[in-house]
Amino acid sequence: MTTSPIRAITFDFWNTIMFAVDPAGQWRSDVWLELLAANGHVVERDAIGAAFQTAWKMHHRAWKQNVQRSGATFATAAVDALERDLAPGLRTQLADAFMHEGDGTQFMPCPGVAEALSGLVSHGVRIGIVCDVGITPSVGLRRLLQVHGLLHFFDGWSFSDEVGRYKPAPEIFEHALAYLGSAAAETAHIGDIRWTDIAGARAIGMTTVRYRGINDDVDGDAEADHVIDHHDELLGTLGLR
Repeated sequence: MTTSPIRAITFDFWNTIMFAVDPAGQWRSDVWLELLAANGHVVERDAIGAAFQTAWKMHHRAWKQNVQRSGATFATAAVDALERDLAPGLRTQLADAFMHEGDGTQFMPCPGVAEALSGLVSHGVRIGIVCDVGITPSVGLRRLLQVHGLLHFFDGWSFSDEVGRYKPAPEIFEHALAYLGSAAAETAHIGDIRWTDIAGARAIGMTTVRYRGINDDVDGDAEADHVIDHHDELLGTLGLR
């Protein structure tokens, strides 16, 4: 329960600010098929999907263990998993395509998030991001925010590939508190995952909000102080209306 006036808030990125229109990432497979065909390689879509799964599983293991690996590491693993004799230039193209965020249309803002961010700004609330980066590096995530007109709302960001820690480690939340200039007790964190977003923010004394509008996480015991289904509930939940 919120006990102190909220002066700042941090947002998780995936499934809280942005979500994938195509969760399976077929557009990445399309890019790989085109690149491979243009270079004389006929590869089945299923083989590409299996290569992607190899990289995603590697990322998931590292994430669970809070071991930092770059998106380039996972991209290289995906290329290697094709088990093809590929020219160095093509390998680089495939790895870059795997990490790229596309043209922006593959991902969209969660419903009502722009209005919620605008409302927070109008109440003088400072806003940050605390995000576990996976395949797409933080530079690409900032580009997505820019493409969708959201970047200007944020006073700073704490991306794991820049901070060096995944949630629920306290260091990534403390990094955000430092640039927001707020104490944990007067800061909220909103995210969708219980064991990272909720458990991590709660451990350092932040007010927690679980947003389940895109992903209703049931993995883990930690429940938030507040649970919302739509971002139009956020300001009222934090006592800002």
